[in-house]
Amino acid sequence: MVRIKGFLVMLLISFLSISVFAQLKNKPELEEEFMDMGFGIFVHWSVDSQLGSVISHSMVGASEDYVNRYINELPKTFYPNKFDPDEWAKLFKLTGAEYVMFTAKHHNGFCMWDTKTTDFNIMNTPYGQDITGLLIQSLRKVGLKVGLYYSPEDFSFIYKQGHLITRKGPMTQVTENEELFEYAKDQVDELFSNYGAIDMAFFDAFSSSNLVQYVHEKYPDILVTRGEMNTPEQKIPNTAMPGPWESCMTMGTQWAYKPTNEQYKDGGDLIKKLIEIRAKGGNFLMNVGPKPNGEIPIEQEDRLREIALWMAVNNEGIKNVRAVSTIIKEGDLWFTKDKENPTVYVFITDQQHWFKGFRRNFLLKEVRATENTEISVLGQNDLVVEYWPENDPKSRVIQHEASLEISISRAHRVYNNKIWPNPVVVKLTNVEFVQHNKK
Repeated sequence: MVRIKGFLVMLLISFLSISVFAQLKNKPELEEEFMDMGFGIFVHWSVDSQLGSVISHSMVGASEDYVNRYINELPKTFYPNKFDPDEWAKLFKLTGAEYVMFTAKHHNGFCMWDTKTTDFNIMNTPYGQDITGLLIQSLRKVGLKVGLYYSPEDFSFIYKQGHLITRKGPMTQVTENEELFEYAKDQVDELFSNYGAIDMAFFDAFSSSNLVQYVHEKYPDILVTRGEMNTPEQKIPNTAMPGPWESCMTMGTQWAYKPTNEQYKDGGDLIKKLIEIRAKGGNFLMNVGPKPNGEIPIEQEDRLREIALWMAVNNEGIKNVRAVSTIIKEGDLWFTKDKENPTVYVFITDQQHWFKGFRRNFLLKEVRATENTEISVLGQNDLVVEYWPENDPKSRVIQHEASLEISISRAHRVYNNKIWPNPVVVKLTNVEFVQHNKK
């Protein structure tokens, strides 16, 4: 009896070990590459962009009449004849983004690709073309990583099953609804097999562990973001967090196109959010909500181009960097550091009326210079101020006993009125961080 019990215990331990071992995760090298990227573009687009409503969620709590018209009538008028995937890709690339996460299927169940699993898809619209496939091709042309958002929850599917449309019901999750799980696997196989290698996946569901494991087993080179890592939505953590993690945010108040009653963040605010997220060790996934005709709203394009200008000057401080473990910011100064070298980037924010050619000084208490420290301002050569030849814009660094003084001129002319309101980034090489004794 003792031997039998011992055998059973060993068998149980072996079973548990196998179960733990079977919990596959993202490859570490893919997570490192993801943390290097820093900035990505989210795209929320579906058949209900025609209404300007919240994407998918207007089906929850809706009348039978509304749901029937949503599923049966909206596809008949979805005709994004001005969708130009090459133009999208070029604009997204210009912003300095490294990857794009496209909503292949949101909770409504409408598929933006040529699927054999359901008639509720883009091919059964007047447009009749595989939008997902077209965009993937265009993103690859410009060297952007391809990510696909996929909701394992599916309102149209559970509606056909006879269940209440909701995200919280007992049959809404693939971990509880076996038929829904099999359906999701078929759709994921189409998405991850028909378009070449997909780089990332975002599974938006309360419970998707079985689908995530399926993807890890069958497509091990796909990085899973939501479903595998922290992806705070519409907020930034209060403190730095070990990566990888990704903060997802809208430019306005809604993910999908909102033609009226929208309030947009200004471009400078979005840039500061990017800085804060990177200083805290995360990636910024910033959302775009295209119009039903396929155009990007001008308000969103304007902000993308403002970010593009800032990133053209300062992308070095955003890409291939990590959070400084001992410090996030000092006052209005934020920090990132090179992931390999003793180099720190200082983001100088909230400076008002800083005219071209004028000098300002800043004190850092948490950073110390060494005899090999060098200073520069990203995007400028420190040699000339246009139309002001007697002005010496050279950056300087002075180590005081208790603080490091950096003295810089905003010498690079990027706006015609000589005032550029967005942050200046200072690069300090071969520096040390102040070590605080813990009592």
